[in-house]
Amino acid sequence: MSIVPPFRILTVCTGNICRSPMAERLLQSELDLLSPGVFAVESAGTAAMVGSAMEAHIQGFVRASGASSEGFSARQLTRDILDQQDLVLALTREHRSRIVEMHPGLLKRTFTLRELARVLPHVDGARGAHPAERWELAIPLAIRARTMHRGSADDDDVVDPYRRGDRVFEQMRQELAPAVHGLVTWTKS
Repeated sequence: MSIVPPFRILTVCTGNICRSPMAERLLQSELDLLSPGVFAVESAGTAAMVGSAMEAHIQGFVRASGASSEGFSARQLTRDILDQQDLVLALTREHRSRIVEMHPGLLKRTFTLRELARVLPHVDGARGAHPAERWELAIPLAIRARTMHRGSADDDDVVDPYRRGDRVFEQMRQELAPAVHGLVTWTKS
């Protein structure tokens, strides 16, 4: 019997201490509940604070959601990291552009988190298939659906809360958590 490698998802923000680690940990936790071992979610930053832990507010949000903030260390986004991914989820359109500049071959496998959450409900991809296969089949369909369900930067971007007040951290949570939930809901459907 051959062992199927996990479907690899990378979340990307700027410093890799707020948005992308929260998306990483929430998404991994929820996907593990559905399909243990099928998905491997990691994160990186375009200007990472390499070696740093998650920001304290983010640790609280992650733990409150039932996921773990333990063992996290920020890392810089590199071409080698991008080479290993099946799907890349940027936290803003600007991050998505930087990813595609670094690795043009990922153009058709890179979305913003909120964008993918918006278009996936319009993708009827291989229900009943193995979860990783379903995601592989859905990505090209989501690319097509993206053209019919366009959003603005306000629809696609998750606000950067770094060094900002509690209100902005809460805004970030309200933008990010429902998008993660949308991806998980689609996976369950």
